[in-house]
Amino acid sequence: MRIDAHQHFWLLEKRAGAWPPPELAAIYRDHLPPQLQPLLVQHHIDATVLVQSMPNEDDTHFLLNLAAHHSFIQAVVGWVDLKTADAAQRIDVLAQNPKLKGLRPMLQDLPEDNWIADPALAPAIEAMQRHRLSLDALVLPHHLPALLVFANRFPSMPIVIDHAAKPPIAARELQPWKDDIARLAALPQVYCKLSGMVNEAEPQWKTVDLQPYVDHLLNSFGPQRVLWGSDWPVLNLVADYGRWIDATELLLANLTPQEKQKVLGLNAQHFYRI
Repeated sequence: MRIDAHQHFWLLEKRAGAWPPPELAAIYRDHLPPQLQPLLVQHHIDATVLVQSMPNEDDTHFLLNLAAHHSFIQAVVGWVDLKTADAAQRIDVLAQNPKLKGLRPMLQDLPEDNWIADPALAPAIEAMQRHRLSLDALVLPHHLPALLVFANRFPSMPIVIDHAAKPPIAARELQPWKDDIARLAALPQVYCKLSGMVNEAEPQWKTVDLQPYVDHLLNSFGPQRVLWGSDWPVLNLVADYGRWIDATELLLANLTPQEKQKVLGLNAQHFYRI
């Protein structure tokens, strides 16, 4: 099974001025299953993980409704305010839908760098664990130390770092991202997505620009804890589905066929319980 472990759908009319702005013309439009499905067929992708892109529960219900009507959507990562007093109850309700497999606080947009390290999250995280939900961590490199605190506090909570924490590829910088990633990778419940990285490179990116970062992910997490994703349609700002598929083949060229199968689908199947 080949799985795209990170993609989005949205309707602009529901976003009320939220990202993306009009100047991002390549993605400033509705994105729905009819636009993605032909690409999945063309590139032999069997299933996808549909990830939230707005911090409200209405967006999560919208995604779950799409998943109910499109069988290729095998998992949904939604959103709940994990610090509200009734967060556990809200999670209990959403988790009744079997397609909900995880939640994603949008940490990169929050003013507090240490938000995820707050002990006040405990009731919500305990509710997530009761329902076997995982946590997608949408973080930037400077959030990684706080994520490490969180991961150590909840050692049985499955965590996946989205977009490899968006390393500074355009600046060709590895530190401190490299060491912080290695510390998180030492924890067995932490996984990482090979996705979104082309958006962190220069506009005229080449696959070789990404290679040191991908090599570090594979060396740190091993092929058993890296999940491939497209980040479509955000991908369309700097590439397209086919180009990212081709780049992925080059980036994973040193893996065995069995290891590639893990990165390209089996790891996502395991992590999201597909």
